Amino acid sequence: MRYRVRHATRYDYAASVDLAAHLLHLTPRGDLPGQRVISAGITATPAASRRRATADHFGNAATWLFLDAPHTSFAVVAEAEVAVDLPAPPAPDATPPWEDVAAAANGLGAAGDAWAAAEFAQASPMAPASPAAGAYAAASFPPGRRILAGLLDLNARIARDFRFRAGVTTIATPVEDVLSRRQGVCQDFSHLMIAALRALGLPARYVSGYVRTRPPPGGTRRRGADQSHAWVGAWLGPGAGWVDLDPTNALVVRDEHVVLGWGRDFGDVSPVRGVVLGGGTHGLAVSVDLEPLDPGPLDPGPLDTGPLDTGPLDTGPLDTEPLDTEPRDHAAARERAVTPG
Repeated sequence: MRYRVRHATRYDYAASVDLAAHLLHLTPRGDLPGQRVISAGITATPAASRRRATADHFGNAATWLFLDAPHTSFAVVAEAEVAVDLPAPPAPDATPPWEDVAAAANGLGAAGDAWAAAEFAQASPMAPASPAAGAYAAASFPPGRRILAGLLDLNARIARDFRFRAGVTTIATPVEDVLSRRQGVCQDFSHLMIAALRALGLPARYVSGYVRTRPPPGGTRRRGADQSHAWVGAWLGPGAGWVDLDPTNALVVRDEHVVLGWGRDFGDVSPVRGVVLGGGTHGLAVSVDLEPLDPGPLDPGPLDTGPLDTGPLDTGPLDTEPLDTEPRDHAAARERAVTPG
């Protein structure tokens, strides 16, 4: 599936900003099996006096923008075209028991991809190894259960047990509060799942990106669309790689998501963050469009094979009366135009 992504962010400041530095994570990753970046670009208004493109600690594309001229607004638009077809995960029975995965990530002799995964088994500011979250996850991980089977079960339970509701949490809402309220947004559910897995010693990372706004024919609308989305990457064990799971929608991530980047939690991959000198209070507006470029599938339903109407044609005489040539009642038309329907 090919997508065109447009992510627009605008800040309006109550007072002039004299200096600003912004860090952007708005360029999709192009080093994934199954995700290819065809084109990508970022435009800022006002234009940055200095600009630097780099990669962060996790290998995500990062862009620094520095502004040294006074301004009362700042807008950044990121556009990209991306082809996505992420590989399917292995069969759950082909993955190791979850205890073996935890041991591999936390053992003193961790090496290879286990060494890289071990970082994501540790607590982070927004996704600590919460005992309460671990207790919630324990029902999905009885002794000896295969790691992917447990992950799929936990992913489905969060989608079922928690209500998607915007405005009841903030970036700073602790995992324990989300767990007790049983409601929040994609960021909350992702932090909850990550904290739960880390409490069991399992590596999990926060993935930032986008989810398809319009579902395939016959599908349901994805919650979390029309803005940045978040989900969870979980390690399957040495040599088995990672699987991405969307606990907001109970999905295994395949071709309806575009990956921007990942980190330990939201703080590592915030789409736009920065420091300003001046500005006072500010307003923020964000809009995201994820437009599928591939044509949708044809309607596979059967053709209408009902019999044709073989009744006789109307052969009666034509109405030869003159047409009504009276002027239109414009007053009535005006009244209808302003009367609510």
